[in-house]
Amino acid sequence: MGSVHGLLKMLSRAEMEALHNGALRVLEETGMWIDAEDARGYYRQAGCHVNDATKIVRFPRAVVEAAVAKMHARYDDRSEGDVWARVRYSRIFFTNKPHRLHRDFTANAGGFPPFILDLEGRRRNATMKDVIESIRLADALENIDMMGLPVSAQEIPYDERPIRMTAELLKRTRKIGGVEAWNRRDVQAIARMGDVVTGSRAASVRNPLVMGYAETRSPLCLDANMSDIFIEYAKMGFPQSMDTMPCAGTTAPAFSAAAIVVGLAETLSCLVLGFAVNPSVRMSVDINPSLADMKTMVFPYASPDRMALMAGWTQMLHEFYRCPSGIHAGKTDACVPNAQAGFEKALSTLVPVLFGAVGIGTLGQVDVAGITYSPVQLVIDNEIVGYIRRILRGFEVDETTLALDVIKEVGPGGNFLSHPHTAANFRKEFYLSDVVERIPWNAWELQDLRGIEARASDKARKIMAEHDPHPLAKAQEDEIDEIVKECLAR
Repeated sequence: MGSVHGLLKMLSRAEMEALHNGALRVLEETGMWIDAEDARGYYRQAGCHVNDATKIVRFPRAVVEAAVAKMHARYDDRSEGDVWARVRYSRIFFTNKPHRLHRDFTANAGGFPPFILDLEGRRRNATMKDVIESIRLADALENIDMMGLPVSAQEIPYDERPIRMTAELLKRTRKIGGVEAWNRRDVQAIARMGDVVTGSRAASVRNPLVMGYAETRSPLCLDANMSDIFIEYAKMGFPQSMDTMPCAGTTAPAFSAAAIVVGLAETLSCLVLGFAVNPSVRMSVDINPSLADMKTMVFPYASPDRMALMAGWTQMLHEFYRCPSGIHAGKTDACVPNAQAGFEKALSTLVPVLFGAVGIGTLGQVDVAGITYSPVQLVIDNEIVGYIRRILRGFEVDETTLALDVIKEVGPGGNFLSHPHTAANFRKEFYLSDVVERIPWNAWELQDLRGIEARASDKARKIMAEHDPHPLAKAQEDEIDEIVKECLAR
């Protein structure tokens, strides 16, 4: 098989140990600000030094190392087979997998952006109609594997959005990804709705279908609502990781290594919390670092600095911590689908995969920090993933694919286009696209649709007009609607 194999690597073992030890020193000497009293109680129970007056928690090295060892022990337990969870940006495994190139990497559309760049080219607040249409579009695109709500309905009251939009996601696609959760009520409602689809809470816990998530606030803070979400999921036994987003130059020192150290300290602190809440829960670690654009102070998703940073973190996550995971990738900082978006999307998708990521997301976003969803960009991102998967698949080299008998039959000066062998086999080998242009200028200038953006817009419009899946039985849809009504009435 001539497929791509092997991995790129950026960090040595000594460098990864230095990053890990740096995070341990931060936790021991500086500590974390922990807002919630119950979370501080769990940390005290775990053996941490807690100051309730300042809300600072400091972590003895042995406490953190014990949590890491427990995480590894849970990963080694394969009694339930592969255990993995769908998260907002990709998927996370909670059982061991070899650190390798994953040609079967998943692509996720999602992220809850509040704005949409619609098919008329207007940037506006997204609506529930946009949510439904975005789900239908992502469901139909062949290279999108899961979605965690491609856009967020802004006319829905803020505190109702997670519950209402999770319901629409579950009712309209089988490509389920992670969602947002604002509080414990959301966690309970989202879990109950997932149970309707999986059939039981045990099935939902083993491989979560839909799950909210929590994040620390860099640098080194865990707010009460985020610890509430994290603790609630851990109590129920759902596998967990705590996402962090340190940004070098603003919420972390101005070095890539320091950004990893800050993020590691934050996520490792929550590893301790998770096991203190529920010793049998499966836990992972995760960070999503970047380096600030010093001209604008934004958190760039697609700078070359961040791509290098994410490459190193991907390697460390898989090789040092042995936690196979997806990555926040497939990003652009461009405001519209254009040439910049094209090369940034392609590179920020390919680079993490070459360093071992099991999935990438979230796709379909433009704008700094991914706050705008574009259906045109989602169609183009689908194409980019298709290209990368085709490259990584490579090509077979054997007696059949050498096709020596066909070459002999056609002979010198012949034409393989008219030979039956070509019609029988080209779809197996050739990448066929309905949005990429491969025509000469004189044909191109006669077409009504010119450029990939126009073709992607036309494809998106057609899918959203015609594709309307409802994978659940009506009784399941009704049960989900009843859960929404009940939870929002409280």
